[in-house]
Amino acid sequence: PALYEYIGQTLKYPFSAQSAGIQGVVYIYFVIKKDGTITDVKVKNGINEDLNAEAVRIVKRMPKWKPGRFEGRLVSYEFTLPIRFKLE
Repeated sequence: PALYEYIGQTLKYPFSAQSAGIQGVVYIYFVIKKDGTITDVKVKNGINEDLNAEAVRIVKRMPKWKPGRFEGRLVSYEFTLPIRFKLE
């Protein structure tokens, strides 16, 4: 819930996409390192250059995550996050 609250508060729908009526889901791939930092942010499946850029901006600005654990050790892990852009 905190993640989607963050996205809702941070997301700025690009005007160019709004005026063109473009909406949909952008899937962003990234890696959470052992220290919780986010790296390797990439568009896995995008819909529009401006919406893709906004989704990447949001993920790059996220606070640190809790690192993953495997057999009691901290590990890096991959994550894909869907970010929905919907016109109301």
